[in-house]
Amino acid sequence: MGLLDGLILTSSLSFLAYGISFFITPHMKNEFIRFGLGRLGMLIAILEIIGAIGLLVGLWINAILVISSGGLALLMFMGIIVRLKVKDSLWVSLPALFFLVLNSYIFAVSINVYLD
Repeated sequence: MGLLDGLILTSSLSFLAYGISFFITPHMKNEFIRFGLGRLGMLIAILEIIGAIGLLVGLWINAILVISSGGLALLMFMGIIVRLKVKDSLWVSLPALFFLVLNSYIFAVSINVYLD
């Protein structure tokens, strides 16, 4: 397994865990309410799960990898905007920043492969 594959698996498993946790723990629902996004929580969780599955499929189909990593990077960019809006600390915002950078990297590498 190469570095990119490891990064894809890391991101995919993390987003699967985050997305599924929305449906099984009250903490994630409460976080979306705190963000002022209570009505969008389920949609965002589903997008995280779809993106995570897309990353896994992207191990074999690069176009799906491009779409999934780009979508998750955009989702994390918006997550950072929301965290700035609610005045979360940098420490609390670090996971969103980490996954923004990680998925942006996956996107950049996969788009270069797609365009070659």
